[in-house]
Order: sequence, then structure tokens, then C-alpha cells
Amino acid sequence: MPSKVSCLYLLTVVCWASALWYLSVTRPSSSYMGGLSLPLRQSGKQGKNGTLGNMRTRSLNPHDFDYLINEDRKCEAEVPFLVILISTTHKEFDARQAIRETWGDESAFADMRIVTLFLLGRNADAVLNQMVEQESQIFHDIVVEDFVDSYHNLTLKTMMGMRWVATFCAKAQYVLKTDSDIFVNMENLIFTLLKPATKPRRRYFTGYVINGGPIRDMRSKWYMPRDLYPDSKYPPFCSGTGYVFSADVAELVYNTSQHTRLLHLEDVYVGVCLRKLGIHPFQNSGFNHWKMAYSLCRYRRIVTVHQISPEEMHRIWNDMTSKKHLKC
Repeated sequence: MPSKVSCLYLLTVVCWASALWYLSVTRPSSSYMGGLSLPLRQSGKQGKNGTLGNMRTRSLNPHDFDYLINEDRKCEAEVPFLVILISTTHKEFDARQAIRETWGDESAFADMRIVTLFLLGRNADAVLNQMVEQESQIFHDIVVEDFVDSYHNLTLKTMMGMRWVATFCAKAQYVLKTDSDIFVNMENLIFTLLKPATKPRRRYFTGYVINGGPIRDMRSKWYMPRDLYPDSKYPPFCSGTGYVFSADVAELVYNTSQHTRLLHLEDVYVGVCLRKLGIHPFQNSGFNHWKMAYSLCRYRRIVTVHQISPEEMHRIWNDMTSKKHLKC
């Protein structure tokens, strides 16, 4: 069986490399107009496509997207202590594989069940969708819903993760939501922050808390139109690069989102839902939403670090794992 899996993995790597080369030299991966991501083909379910243009025309978010790929039995055999939800895009195979082989390895802690899932929408390119489906058949750690995968639909992707936990893994204790370019110090996260030996917390939410307001400059990546969010201040919210919450919050946020107007800034939107729920996110200095130069002692103190490439992820993980005996 291991040799069969290894062959399938090698075949997947070769196929991914070939597909990405083909796509890079033959066609663009997406089409943009006015900063909004648009699908390149029509579908019979186009009315359910939650792009930002549709967000402006409705005030509710029923989130009635079908699963294209699902792992609905991940939590059946054993209730996990931690579910890791990783927002990713179709072309980021190298990043997903680096996470599987380092901090996202589900078997890294022998006495603790951890579930790792990569979250995706539907790509406009059928080749990429097919490659992700093949990858899913090997690793069984990918969930895809039928909305267009784009930056402006990140909120839908996060709500997909909340819905998945609430539906298929509600008895888990904690959830980490993060991105595919983040390094996570799992020892710090689990044993320093979450502390498995203590009573599980409820209505708990923590990360790098931001207190700010909308940016009205249309040239900004974080531009927020006044008609979408007229207030001058955002509620406190955790940077979407990485935050942790008790699993009961997943259902609370998901249910609240169905009656809350969608915003394309997913971390702000989660903050809006938390405010409605009366849940106050706790500041934690271990969550970093910026890049930090690597040093063993510095990375031993963090929970997350942003903008880490797959190569760096392997190098950092290997160094930290091999030097556990060294003192700072």
C-alpha cells in the first residue's frame, strides 16, 4: 500500500507540474473586470454564485452551495481535538504538500486526533478542477463547494469551513482557520494555548486582533464601499491569516452569517458576526500576520507566521524538529 500511494503521489506531482506549465503558456488563469473575479463559463447553477456583484443585491446569505468534493467522514472514527481549516487556491499544490509534510501532518501527535482540511471553491478552468479532484482521491483532505474561487469570495470559503465543522465535526474541541502561506508552531498552539488537559472553552475566539475602520480608497486591496459598510469603524476582528476558536463557535457564526449581509473581507465579516453574537476575540501576540526572519528561539515563541514559502516551511520545520533539545 505505501508503494502504491508513493507512486500515485509522484504521478500527481508530475501531472500538477505539467498542468501548471500548460496553463501558464496557453491561457490566463482567470478574468477580471473592475477588480471582481468573474467565471469564465456559465453553469446551470449560476444564480447561486456568490460573487461580490451578487452580494450587493441581497442582504441575506443562505449559503446554498453544493459540495463538489467532501470529506464528510473525517470525524466519525474519533472526535478530533483540533480541526485545521486552510484556505488555498487550485494552483498551490506545493504549499498544500509542504503543509501535509510539516505542521499540518495529521499523525504528528500520536495521542491526539487532528484533522487537516484544505478549502476551495470552483475554478473557471476544468483542468485545474480535475487536478484537485485527483489530489483529493490520494490525500482525502480537500473540501470544495460550488462557488467561484476568487479573492472576493474568501468570505464564502470561510463560511464553507464553518458550515463543514458545524455539520460534520461539531464535537471537535477547537478549530484553527489559516492560509496556505502560514507556518504554524503546533507545539505552542496545542500545549501552550489550547492545553488539552484543561476543560474545553466555549464561545472562545483568539488571534491577532485588529481595531480599525474601512478603507475608502478604491485602489486598496482592502477597499470597502460605503454602501456595503457605512460605519466608520469595524468591530474588533482577528487577522484572517490565522485564528483559533472553540468548535461551538463554528455553528454560531455560520447561523449568524445567514442573516448578515456579506462582506468580501472575510476576517472583517467574521468580526461582524462575532459582534452580533456578543463574542469578544482575545488578543494573542503569538499570532503574526507579517513575515518574520527565521531564528530558532524566535519561532519557538510564535503561533503563526505569514508569507512562508513551501521551501521555507520544510526548512523551518526540519530545523525546529531536529533541535528540540537545544535551549534558548
